[in-house]
Amino acid sequence: MRTLNLAVVTLMLVAVTFGVGCSGSQPLSTREEGTLGGAGIGAVGGALVGAAVGAPGAGAAIGGALGGVTGYAVGNSMQDQEAANQQTQQQIQSQQQQLEQQHQQIQQMQNQQETE
Repeated sequence: MRTLNLAVVTLMLVAVTFGVGCSGSQPLSTREEGTLGGAGIGAVGGALVGAAVGAPGAGAAIGGALGGVTGYAVGNSMQDQEAANQQTQQQIQSQQQQLEQQHQQIQQMQNQQETE
C-alpha cells in the first residue's frame, strides 16, 4: 500500500510539472493534448497494474511511455484531420465567393440586355 501511495504522489508531481511546463501563452495543440493525456492515463494504469505485481514505479514508467506514444499517434491523426477540415472549409468559402461573383455578373448582363 505504501508503494502505491508513493507512486500516486510521484505521478501527481509529474502531472503538476507537465502542467506548469505547458502553461505558456499558447494553448496546447491537439497533438500535445493527446500525448499528455495518453501519458497520464498510461502512467496511472501502469501504476495500478505495477502495484498488483509489486512494482508500481516501473509500471507507471512503462505505462506512461506507452500511453504517451499512443496518445501522440492519436493526437497527431486528429490534428492532421483538423488541418484537412480547415483546408476544405477554406476551399468551400472561396467557391461560395466565386459563385456570388458569377451570380452578380449574370444579373448585370441581364440588366444590360433589358436596357438594350
